Amino acid sequence: MEKYKNPIPTADIIIEIFRDDGKQGIILIERKNPPYGWAMPGGFVDYGETLEQAAVREAREETSLDIRLKHQMHTYSDPSRDPRKHTISTVFIASAEGKPTAQDDAKTIGIFTEDEITFPLTFDHRQILDDYFQFKKNHRDIEEKN
Repeated sequence: MEKYKNPIPTADIIIEIFRDDGKQGIILIERKNPPYGWAMPGGFVDYGETLEQAAVREAREETSLDIRLKHQMHTYSDPSRDPRKHTISTVFIASAEGKPTAQDDAKTIGIFTEDEITFPLTFDHRQILDDYFQFKKNHRDIEEKN
């Protein structure tokens, strides 16, 4: 009997939040486990859990924040996006209030504006954030025309 291998579903979250200086940024975590580096909060979907439930749970586990999902942005499926195994990630845009605290898989945590993210990111998170910032720019242009 042939054994089937399937990609593993994950959820990643772009959490928009205001910093103490009044600027809106997004939360990134420095990963405690391999692959090391900075990333968006997120992780594997548990059996019996929806993508949305996984996003909320992972955000809480890694940032200590309760988030409000705003949009499902896109799904990323490049087989090489995660060096550990083939994953398919659905990315959500969310908002939160409060002060994030690094927990679970997060070694440290920060809130960054687009201009401040000049360092490497793990997985395909640079591409995801480039897509996100372009989406935000396009959305802003549409609002200004109305």
